[in-house]
Amino acid sequence: MLKNNVVVITGGAGLIGQEFVKAVIEQNGIAIIADINEEVGEQVKKSLSRELDTKNIDFIQLDITSKESLIKCIEFLAKKYNKIDTLVNNAYPRNKNYARHFFDVEYDDFVENIGLNLGGYFIASQQFSKYFQKQGYGNIVNISSVYGVIAPKFELYDNTSMTMPVEYAAIKSGLIHLTKYMAKYFKGMNIRVNTLSPGGILDKQPEAFLKAYKKECLDKGMLDKGDLKGTLIYLLSDMSRYVNGQNIIVDDGFCL
Repeated sequence: MLKNNVVVITGGAGLIGQEFVKAVIEQNGIAIIADINEEVGEQVKKSLSRELDTKNIDFIQLDITSKESLIKCIEFLAKKYNKIDTLVNNAYPRNKNYARHFFDVEYDDFVENIGLNLGGYFIASQQFSKYFQKQGYGNIVNISSVYGVIAPKFELYDNTSMTMPVEYAAIKSGLIHLTKYMAKYFKGMNIRVNTLSPGGILDKQPEAFLKAYKKECLDKGMLDKGDLKGTLIYLLSDMSRYVNGQNIIVDDGFCL
């Protein structure tokens, strides 16, 4: 479904990013791991290339908050592959004070984290869409969250050290509306923009949290990292060519 499609995945060396790389390769696409950490990115490229027995995984160092880095990335990929089909905005930059409880969040940290993440998604989308406009087509998939759609269920975090960061709520809800804004702004440019909003992904969370979370769902509870792959491929492929400005939620009914 993605034969020879060049798909750039920011944060491609991360937990979900690696699954997105696998999904692209499974559909005969070309997956570009665009990550700020060169050492980790190259390691992931090598390990996934070996695991999937493919030469269609590439790595490029990218800081999504840097216009210069983005321009270099786009120029390199356009020269090497003669096209870029899709940008998947999946990176999650944040500072060391991210994820504090509401009353402990400092203004400067709140602003910095919004800028790093939502601002990074904006500038990445801006620069890639400039290229897409010249190319004559393009596709952007933003990775948001169920907590960009509904208010936090704070009771799930009782008896744990976890919380739902206020920055996260602002970033993810803002991203969903940014998706709609861009989709409308790009009218007539053959550039579409959609959002994929996952529920919780298993990543060694406390057992008390997992049990409480599952009670809010309809069947499985927390998702495995591979459970997003089908929806991602749909949004990357021509099957969704007239889906634009939408937010698709994958959460086992958590939002209901």
